[in-house]
Amino acid sequence: MPPATPELISPRSPRVVAARRLAKRNFRGKDRLFLAEGPQAVREAAGHRAGDAATLVELFATTEAAERYADIVGAARDAGARVHLAAEQVIADISTTVTPQGLVGVCRFLDTPFEEVLAARPRLVALLANVRDPGNAGTVLRCADAAGAEAVVLTDASVDVYNPKAVRASVGSLFHLPVAVGVPVEQAVERLRDAGVRVVAADGAGDRDLDDELDKGTMGGPTAWVFGNEAWGLPEETRALTDAVVRVPIHGKAESLNLATAAAVCLYASARAQRASGGCRSVTGN
Repeated sequence: MPPATPELISPRSPRVVAARRLAKRNFRGKDRLFLAEGPQAVREAAGHRAGDAATLVELFATTEAAERYADIVGAARDAGARVHLAAEQVIADISTTVTPQGLVGVCRFLDTPFEEVLAARPRLVALLANVRDPGNAGTVLRCADAAGAEAVVLTDASVDVYNPKAVRASVGSLFHLPVAVGVPVEQAVERLRDAGVRVVAADGAGDRDLDDELDKGTMGGPTAWVFGNEAWGLPEETRALTDAVVRVPIHGKAESLNLATAAAVCLYASARAQRASGGCRSVTGN
C-alpha cells in the first residue's frame, strides 16, 4: 500500500502559519496555545485533559512519522485532535529544533491557578524565582516530576514555561503535574507558608548545610524549595522571605553545581526524607 500523500505541502498554508507563530511568546499568550514537539511530548499531550477539554488540539506529522508513531497519531485522533499529514518542509518550518522528529502538536495552555495548588495541600513544591533560561526551567520541572513533587510554581519574573525549549527540556513532565505561573515571589512564599509548607531557599552561600538538615530531621515535612536565577542566584530580599537558606555541600573540587543539578539534589533529598519512616541519612555524601 503506497504511503499517504501529505495534505499540507506549503509553509504558507493558514494552518501552518497559525502554528508557526506560536514560537513567539506574545502569540502564545494571545491564543492560549503552545507547541509540543517530538513523540514523547505529543504522546503525553494526547493523554492529557484539563477538565472536559483535551489538551492536544492539532497534530502535524510527516508521512514517515505517522507510520512510525501510528499509536500516537491514533491517540491524538481519539483525543479529538485534528491530524494533518504534512510535508517534511512544513514540519521543519513549524519546528523550533534543528532536526525535527516529524511530530508537532498544538496544545492548550494547562497551567493551574495557584489557589488550586494550595488547596491540594502539597508536600513538595519547586518554586522558580527569576529563572530565565527555558532549558533550565524545563529541566527543573522534569526533576520535580521525577522526585514526586506535587507542583511547580514559576514567579512572574521567570521564563515562559511554554517556550518551546522549556517544553522540550521537560520531556513530557509539563503534562504530569500542576504548574502555576506568574505568581509574585512574595505572594508565593507567604501563601505557601500559610498552607503549612516550610519554604527553603537553595543557595550556594546558605548558612545551613543540606546534609546537616537531613541528619537533624528537618526536611521531612511539607517543603517548597526556592531556586533562583542561573547567573546570580537569589537576591537577599528573596532569601529573607524564606524559613531557611540551605546549601548543597560540595565534597569535591567543583566550584559549584548548575541550577538543574542542585534542584535535583534538593528535591530528591526532600522526597527521601518525607518517605523515610525512621529518619534520613545524607544523600550527598559517600
